[in-house]
Amino acid sequence: MDMPDMPIVNKCTADSCAYNQEHTCHALAITVGEPTHPQCDTFTTASVRAGVASATGHVGACHMGDCQHNVDLECQAPGISVGFHENTVDCLTYQPA
Repeated sequence: MDMPDMPIVNKCTADSCAYNQEHTCHALAITVGEPTHPQCDTFTTASVRAGVASATGHVGACHMGDCQHNVDLECQAPGISVGFHENTVDCLTYQPA
């Protein structure tokens, strides 16, 4: 079985995240959401930069089963944007089905 390409994190404006460098996510894969909120579960602050500098983040898993881009808890969007929504770092591409 061929593995589908994971959606890319096109932009992340959560500058305080350790994986963020110049609005680019450098985590190999992020996890989005809990059953009721599309937050970026990979968001973390640290005094050092994290991730792989040459990599661009992808969506590894999404727990938002009610999103129109979600099939079997996997994101099917070609790419997503991540940023602050109120006081939480969220997947801004989330769209209720």
